[in-house]
Amino acid sequence: MFLNTIRAACAALVVTAGAVFAETPVLRAAVLEFGTVNWELDTIKHNGFDTAAGFDLQVQGVASGSAGKIAFQGDEADVIVTDWLWVARQRAAGKDYVFIPYSRAVGAVMVPGNSAATSLADLKGGKIGIAGGPLDKSWLILQAYAQEKHGMDLAGDTEQVFGAPPLIFKTALQGELDGAINFWHFLAKMGAAGMKPLITVEEAATTLGLDPQTPLLGYVLKGDMLRANPELVQAFAGASRAAKDMLASDDAEWNRLRPRMRAKTDAQFEALKTGFRAGIPAPGPVDEDAAARMLALMAKLGGSDLVGGATDLPEGVFVQPGS
Repeated sequence: MFLNTIRAACAALVVTAGAVFAETPVLRAAVLEFGTVNWELDTIKHNGFDTAAGFDLQVQGVASGSAGKIAFQGDEADVIVTDWLWVARQRAAGKDYVFIPYSRAVGAVMVPGNSAATSLADLKGGKIGIAGGPLDKSWLILQAYAQEKHGMDLAGDTEQVFGAPPLIFKTALQGELDGAINFWHFLAKMGAAGMKPLITVEEAATTLGLDPQTPLLGYVLKGDMLRANPELVQAFAGASRAAKDMLASDDAEWNRLRPRMRAKTDAQFEALKTGFRAGIPAPGPVDEDAAARMLALMAKLGGSDLVGGATDLPEGVFVQPGS
């Protein structure tokens, strides 16, 4: 019943799209080969949400986010997944890219299960592992939070170890770090292994006056596609929402996806499922005032190295067909 309802909703898009598409258009998505977005894209393909909406989604795996951006900018892909801050930076530089929300999942500072720390202040003098580099958005937000909440220079008062997400994950589980900041799915696995959250980025963002409901990650397309084929963009957005609605409530679909989730234990599987569901953004428009506040903070903390010339939110970043 649920699947039929979702398919009917997608099929409704064909009424509009069918008059425009002379033949089934192809939408090429370049995403990390083992990224969590594949769970949603797999759901779209397996359940035919793309064909029901009048297009053919073709997914190609890439080795890194940078590789995806190169493919996108070189017209070898129509869609990639990244954060809207990158889109804002590109728009400020004259690139006509647009953003459709995908996930609001954010990270946390995880500490060993036997850690006595109860706040970031307790990590003073300790070692923190950070996935990515010094301009990681979670790291920047947590620095601002530590300064406001504890009067603490988090970067100056701790030792940082920057590395790839799998390395930070492994090092943390070996007990070599006092705290770790990682991508949400690695944090879910760390929690399943007995580590615990000290503070979430959502909590820190709220304290700083930011809106934790602002989706950070999304699908990025070119503005000329939106202008030339608005029905195709709407069809893709509809298929994405159909997959989200299914994954929000259908445990059987998660059981089907489990092999590609690479969950080694039932605890990991449940943590990943719960984490993905928690990150599904609500339908409807993004609060652009809240996004502007986040951009202003990122510009203050990360400067032009992070946001380029986007000190104010450029017009037209967020596109949500059908909302």
